[in-house]
Amino acid sequence: MEKGYRNIGYIFLLFIPLTFLGFYKTYFVLSPEYEGTVDLYTHLHALVASIWITLLITQPLLIRYRNFKLHRFFGKISYVVFFALILSFIPQMIKEYGKNLIPLNAGFDIVLLVLFYTLAIKHKKKVAVHMRYMIAIALIFLGPTLGRIIFILLGWEGLGSFHIPYVAVIGILLGLIFWDKKNNRTYKPYVVAVIAFAIYLIALYTINVKI
Repeated sequence: MEKGYRNIGYIFLLFIPLTFLGFYKTYFVLSPEYEGTVDLYTHLHALVASIWITLLITQPLLIRYRNFKLHRFFGKISYVVFFALILSFIPQMIKEYGKNLIPLNAGFDIVLLVLFYTLAIKHKKKVAVHMRYMIAIALIFLGPTLGRIIFILLGWEGLGSFHIPYVAVIGILLGLIFWDKKNNRTYKPYVVAVIAFAIYLIALYTINVKI
């Protein structure tokens, strides 16, 4: 692993407190009864997403400590977990359609997940490229998590809770491009990710739907 990215697994640990903050009022605080507000499909999505995030944290740490055998083992498991993750979005999308809503966020999340994961697997023997696409996948989860923190905890309504997080994600990617370019490292995966997230952000601004 490149020296500048050796601690990326530790940085991914931030997803744990951020996820807790983002989903505290709408999920965790409702435990254990959930008062009938959270259905089985939501629980399954939360479970699969938690497993996926755990893999995102674990995999770079295994590389850092040179446990390549276990890294490859979890990599194979990730195929099944990823498929389950994509399927877990579908019930929520169906519910939104039933309310005459367009599930724009879930739809774009699926597209980005499939795009970045496919590219990561395609380049799995090119460690630098593979890692950057996995970082892009991690940023997909950062958007909705920050959005919930902004909307639920800070009380910012309107465009802020949906668009500020993706502006932040694009800002992170631009910073990574500048950092890698400055250090003569590969950065093209981040360019692909910036374009994809920019299309996502433009769609949020231009498509008049209730999300």
